[in-house]
Amino acid sequence: MKIGVDYYPEQWDRALWEQDADRMQHTGVKIVRMAEFAWSRLEPEEGKYDFAWLDEAIRLFAVRGIQVILGTPTCTPPLWLFEKYPEVIQVDRNGNRIPIGIRGHRCLNSPVYRRLSAGIIRRMAGRYAQEPAVVGYQIDNELEAFHCCCPVCQEGFRQWMKEKYGTIERVNEAYGNSVWSGEYSSFSQVTPPMGEHPQWLNPSLSLDFNRYASHSAVDYVRFQAKLIRELAPEAQITTNNWLCENMPDFYDLFRELDIVSYDNYPAVTLPEDTECLYSHAFHLDLMRGIRKQNFWIMEQLSGGLGSWSPMSPTPRPGMIKGYSLQAIAHGADAVLHFRWRTGISGAEMYWHGLIDHSNVPGRRLEEFQDLCREAQELEGLQGSVIKNQIAILYSSLQEYAFKIQYQAEGMHYFTQLKAYHDAFTSLGVGVDIVDWRSDLEEYKIVVAPTILIVDQKITDHLHAFVKRGGHLILTNRSGVKDIYNKCLMQPLPSVFADMAGAVVKEYDPIGTARQKVDLTEEHWKGFRKSLQDTPSFCTLWCDILDAGDARVLARYGEGFYAGEAAAVENPYGQGTAYYIGTVFDRRTMCSLGRYVAEKAGIHCMEQLPLGVERTVRQKEDRQWVFYFNNTEQAQNFFLDSEDCSGECMGRPILPGEQISLKPFEMKILVK
Repeated sequence: MKIGVDYYPEQWDRALWEQDADRMQHTGVKIVRMAEFAWSRLEPEEGKYDFAWLDEAIRLFAVRGIQVILGTPTCTPPLWLFEKYPEVIQVDRNGNRIPIGIRGHRCLNSPVYRRLSAGIIRRMAGRYAQEPAVVGYQIDNELEAFHCCCPVCQEGFRQWMKEKYGTIERVNEAYGNSVWSGEYSSFSQVTPPMGEHPQWLNPSLSLDFNRYASHSAVDYVRFQAKLIRELAPEAQITTNNWLCENMPDFYDLFRELDIVSYDNYPAVTLPEDTECLYSHAFHLDLMRGIRKQNFWIMEQLSGGLGSWSPMSPTPRPGMIKGYSLQAIAHGADAVLHFRWRTGISGAEMYWHGLIDHSNVPGRRLEEFQDLCREAQELEGLQGSVIKNQIAILYSSLQEYAFKIQYQAEGMHYFTQLKAYHDAFTSLGVGVDIVDWRSDLEEYKIVVAPTILIVDQKITDHLHAFVKRGGHLILTNRSGVKDIYNKCLMQPLPSVFADMAGAVVKEYDPIGTARQKVDLTEEHWKGFRKSLQDTPSFCTLWCDILDAGDARVLARYGEGFYAGEAAAVENPYGQGTAYYIGTVFDRRTMCSLGRYVAEKAGIHCMEQLPLGVERTVRQKEDRQWVFYFNNTEQAQNFFLDSEDCSGECMGRPILPGEQISLKPFEMKILVK
């Protein structure tokens, strides 16, 4: 397990470099990331390069046994580049070039920008190809599927559409362009969805432009990876992603890279409302599922966040170490903290690192050092993996479609993904979050939340999964549209209705309002009462169901559709499909998770406190069971029978042993 930091030697006096390298070695740092924002220092004038300072910095770490990840510095082109080649600047939806002086303001498709990027990448990769300390490269920084509307992107979008549809008549048919006299007579009339009110534009056009923007980001990553591999074929290549406004398709983005990397900033202020899901366990499982393998954290919380927003509270004791161990528990093999030093200039000077502006090591660095010591003791984890029996399906298309046309107030694509993830993980059951195109053979339960847009291959795939004995959870807003983002003229859930055993008679987008729900299935009702004897409720969306022959699990408890079915269970082939027409409160979701898990033969913990997370990594015949207290209160609970063996923190586990966890503490059982 590698614990590391992000370091910016170009931002500090050389007198500090050796001091920092010595302290990192003493602290236990194994790897640093550098240079992703240093283009102006590496190429101060076009074609004139200065790598001497980076050579010196790499050498300081190499002699101390610290590995280096280099970032290609293409996220922040130097100002001479923009002055000389203004055509590389992104153009916004209003047709204006965006202001420069921050970062990420270049067009990924610009031929000029690509040529200049290739120059600095070749210099970097060629120079350090034989340097053993340089073990890999991060491509660019926090890439988005930018919605650039410059002339290059406009023409690129037209060409992309020509290749996809062939004729303009097929575009008109796919988009339904007869509405508002929107029919094209030539591809020359096609433009990206521009203007201040994108929601007024054709949703089919908007979805395709999202696809094109993702395609552009993927092509850009492929372009950089090819250059690096030509010169440094042994280096590991990644790029650091995050859940940004315009996310590219993660599965396409990382298909040709070696490692998935994520920038992880968990909550430092925990919500008082227990309905609010804050755990980054969801994010971490999403990252692991991109390639169905372990991943890296390229930026990890190190201090209070701020700069372009008011400063957040500082991380509470235990957060620095606990959140890093949480990432490891969910499959991270390396965790790099952003950053070693808090910046003293620039926009990020209040995005705090491990050492404050005072230059005096304090509590956070001490906690980080303790993390490094514990990670060293977990070396046996290397090569271990996570295997789960439950999968949640993720699709970029659904994310795009939800943003193009909001379904209800407060309802987002991730709302139900997170809710179902929490429903199972709150029971101590592991969950994978995977591409909706994934093979599902290894899973007993698959959750397919809000498949707003349907694809025939995916539809057939899910039918086959249930027919051969799987348990499938479908939800509201499924089967609404075709692959072009047009509504289907069928009773919802349309292509899934035969599996669901029910159809939607009417729906009510209630948004953030609450609606009482009565549970009807006695076994499920028992689960609900065992958790907390309070009424169940739902929110956001209400599908009013004609249950047909399906078993009704819940009915609405008030309003004009009181007594109507809200959720059903239906046998299909050798398996079972569940259609949940609403979004339940957290306790009821946990009850539903237990109900479905036990029907599928998956063991759940009996007494895991809410907010305590259980994760398992395994290698051959060994297992590491992680218990993480992701709350601000001490937690005490008895170990489940499945975990009453092996060792906990170096001593044998006693039968019926009670576990005590401080806030944000992790305890690891080895068996």
